[in-house]
Amino acid sequence: MAWVLASTSPRRKELLAQAGFSQADFSFQLVAPDIDETPWLTETPQQYVCRLAVEKAQAGLALSGHIIAPKVLGSDTIVVLNDQILGKPIDQDDAKRMLTLLSGKTHEVMTAVALTDGEQTFSRLCRTLVSFCDLSAADIDAYVASGEPMDKAGAYGIQALGGCFVQSISGSYSAVVGLPLVETRELLACMMQQT
Repeated sequence: MAWVLASTSPRRKELLAQAGFSQADFSFQLVAPDIDETPWLTETPQQYVCRLAVEKAQAGLALSGHIIAPKVLGSDTIVVLNDQILGKPIDQDDAKRMLTLLSGKTHEVMTAVALTDGEQTFSRLCRTLVSFCDLSAADIDAYVASGEPMDKAGAYGIQALGGCFVQSISGSYSAVVGLPLVETRELLACMMQQT
């Protein structure tokens, strides 16, 4: 099968390789979709993240015209605190603001994954609760100075330095990193059954 990941994230690339480990000769190509990620006024965080995952898969399909019968996987991850979406920070001050909000609190990470072949689209939503310890201003300043928060939803990466702030997690660790392994394996199996 011609699998395609509609992402250039090294974390998602690594996780998709893990998800396909049991399939003989599993491999995939990468494309870089560019979609408008502006939330709609009336949509909930769940609707937003699911829509983006599907749109990324569809945009990835449009970029895969050179591949015969591609099956394209798109994914999106958001951090939600009190129904407010914390996306990627726009600058260092925004990253500090988000980390200050998350300090000492439990937030939800929502990761949606979608798989399309152009005729059918399957999707899943994975929700994980993450609790942060209390962060000092020095912790936040040092973390932001590392540069790590700048391209990550909620201004942290659980798989690297940001993991030092995570007191507990209830749900899928891989979904917080960027691709829920169990749900992704379900989608791959579902698509294989359809062909």
